[in-house]
Amino acid sequence: MFNTVPDTPAPASAPAHQATPAELSLRRQLVISGSSFWASPLRNRILLLATALLAIILLTAYGQILLNSWNAPFYNSLERRDLNAFIAELWNFGKIAGFLLVLNVTQTWLNQMTALYMREGLARQVVDEWLADRRAYRLSLSSPLGVNPDQRLHEDTRKLAEMTTSLSIGLVQATILLVSFIGVLWKLSSDFVFHYRDMSFSIPGYMVWGAILYAGLASLFSQIIGWNLTRLNATRYANEAELRFSLMRASENLEAIALARGEDTERRHIHEKLDAVVTSIRRLAMALTNLTWVTAGFGWLATIVPILIASPAYFAGTMSFGGLMMAAAAFNQVHSALRWYVSNYDSIADWKANLMRVSALRAALIDMGEQPVDGGITVVSGEPDRLTLEGLAIASRVEGNCEQDGFRLKEKDPTILAGNHVMINGDQGVNRKLLFNAIAGLWPYGTGRILLPKEDDILFVPQLEYLPGGKLRSVLAYPLASAGFTDDAMIAALERVGLARIAGRLDESARWDRLLDKDEQMALSFAGLILRKPRWIVFNDVLEGLESDTVTRLSGVLTELSGSTLIYIGRSGAFYDTLSPSLLHLERTRCEPQEETEKVTN
Repeated sequence: MFNTVPDTPAPASAPAHQATPAELSLRRQLVISGSSFWASPLRNRILLLATALLAIILLTAYGQILLNSWNAPFYNSLERRDLNAFIAELWNFGKIAGFLLVLNVTQTWLNQMTALYMREGLARQVVDEWLADRRAYRLSLSSPLGVNPDQRLHEDTRKLAEMTTSLSIGLVQATILLVSFIGVLWKLSSDFVFHYRDMSFSIPGYMVWGAILYAGLASLFSQIIGWNLTRLNATRYANEAELRFSLMRASENLEAIALARGEDTERRHIHEKLDAVVTSIRRLAMALTNLTWVTAGFGWLATIVPILIASPAYFAGTMSFGGLMMAAAAFNQVHSALRWYVSNYDSIADWKANLMRVSALRAALIDMGEQPVDGGITVVSGEPDRLTLEGLAIASRVEGNCEQDGFRLKEKDPTILAGNHVMINGDQGVNRKLLFNAIAGLWPYGTGRILLPKEDDILFVPQLEYLPGGKLRSVLAYPLASAGFTDDAMIAALERVGLARIAGRLDESARWDRLLDKDEQMALSFAGLILRKPRWIVFNDVLEGLESDTVTRLSGVLTELSGSTLIYIGRSGAFYDTLSPSLLHLERTRCEPQEETEKVTN
């Protein structure tokens, strides 16, 4: 329930440049992904599964070589009308097919488990990076990547993990099949001599070169037709994220929308986002349709091309019917391996788009962790039992060269000692919440230093409390574990702040942010203060706008917390009358010449 601050309006421009997806090279994307994988606690488990998969793929290739060799005696028995040989070859086929079936089932299970652990490791790491050291909040201020990252955190990481697994396995399998069958195909077509009029010549392994030429043409045409698929996929995912964010925002604010009769406006905004999604999907569909001309066309031709290439040897009498079918099957295996890139071009483009989006988010988070915030205000640990504001001036905007366009403390370098009660007020139009955020380390823009007390027992109470989903006991203790407090203490705290009606519902899970009104939510926050009894508490005008009975009740709670250091940023007469605090004053500053800026309120 504490150390959380409600949304601060995002600055008009970022103080430091954040890399966009287009600016990240493929090399850096792969380096970020590779280093993260190597640091993952699931690395060894994934490598073990990958080793098992490699063994299964090798055995499958061996089984397919056996199956390819089976073609010659089987079709020769048909050509000779040899029933006994035909039945024997059927039995051989059953053994080979059974062996391959077991391998296919095993490979499917290993594929799924590898994708599962890949996704688990990637999702956990990205979420951990996002929620480390207030990076998520800082990123929301400095980059558009932080505004609605849920698509990248959920859907893009899922697809990246699953597609990395499937494409990697497919590439390895195609490579092994190519190595295995290229020798078979070379041997079958190495001794054939072409005759043209009075000339005779041979092309060693001519069917191998035919397969390479055929697959090369397919790859070239695929590259030409589908060159923009990566960009189209990335655009689609960005538009999907915008639509999901709009739906989520509307869902979270249904009451306010209904009260304002804003359904038509929200419908129009959502339809605009939906139109963007539909447009991007339409463009992607057209690109995939064009690519299908190549993939499907070359795929159907592959049915007859190997027989056409091998037919000269068959009609010349140097190859039996069984040998022709064996050569055609081997050609198809080599061709399938060579055209893996063609068959998966759209999937590779989709994978690159997901890699780009996830890597861009991770790069921004990593850079943010490695580089200090260049905002001018530094927050450091100072001496015990005192909080000092040295030369503090808050910039109300991020852009521009004038750091003094904002406000500052009228008193010079004030120090607040442990046990003091202090109220910080200010000129009309001063956005006091920026001072609250600056002390909390969330707003670094301005000048000066904030020296926090050395002990780490300072809580920040914003105007709009964050109430996570879950049991009431967990909400009350947030962010600590509820097991650290007894039921009796929790019930007593709830009753003290006027929430006796829900005191018996500690184990009930609900959307408490919707069940409780503003006064009750703030009362729940004060109940948490009673439980924790912190040494330092910083309030952001929490008594403003509450009912008089609630203000009176919570003011009484403040007297019980009078042993703590209480810093109240705001204009509450109740706080002043109850605790008779010392006063500090915020005064506006601006650059000259400077047009009158629009007033910003809490």
